[in-house]
Amino acid sequence: MKLSARNLLPGTVVEIVSGAVTSHVRIDVGGSIVTASITNESVEELGLTVGQKAYAVIKASDVMVGLDD
Repeated sequence: MKLSARNLLPGTVVEIVSGAVTSHVRIDVGGSIVTASITNESVEELGLTVGQKAYAVIKASDVMVGLDD
């Protein structure tokens, strides 16, 4: 696998919740959960299953800043 993204977080798929068009895939990355929203078709093409090793690949073009009121 070659990607331009530099943020590759290895983990384990802990949950897949499928909707009408997209699925939410939850990946445990060292005790933190990262959730990705991908198409159901992508879940099928990748053959994703709970317990499978996978990468959370993060490609961000913006970083936002927030403050508590």
